[in-house]
Amino acid sequence: MQKMTPAEMRSFLLDHARTAKLATVRADGRPHVAPIWFDLDGDDLIFTTWHESVKATNLRRDPRVCLLIDDEAPPFAFVQIEGVAEIAEAAADLRDWATRIAGRYMGADQAEAFGRRNGVPGEWLVRVTPTKILAQKNISD
Repeated sequence: MQKMTPAEMRSFLLDHARTAKLATVRADGRPHVAPIWFDLDGDDLIFTTWHESVKATNLRRDPRVCLLIDDEAPPFAFVQIEGVAEIAEAAADLRDWATRIAGRYMGADQAEAFGRRNGVPGEWLVRVTPTKILAQKNISD
């Protein structure tokens, strides 16, 4: 197992549309994990969520998160990001981010449609500022 360089980590996160697993904390302390689509803005990880989702409820109460993005094929790799989430309930750039994120996962030809669908009132823009990152590659070597 080897540490990724910062450039390798950024490439790992952006070059393929890998789904992140987002862990939040429920009111009773139990973990909640949900898959999310994301993009990066500098070092921050950006995603959207519906205001009534479990993750939105959890984030409003406790902004601490952990995300895991992994490659499930040999030689295996992962990036784990611990951080603090900031919610923008009425972000002016929500539709832009929703479209950009959709383009990563659905392709440029469907980005606008998904951006319109997800860039609506009630959808929140979430920015995660990392506090700790663990990025490993060649796990099976």
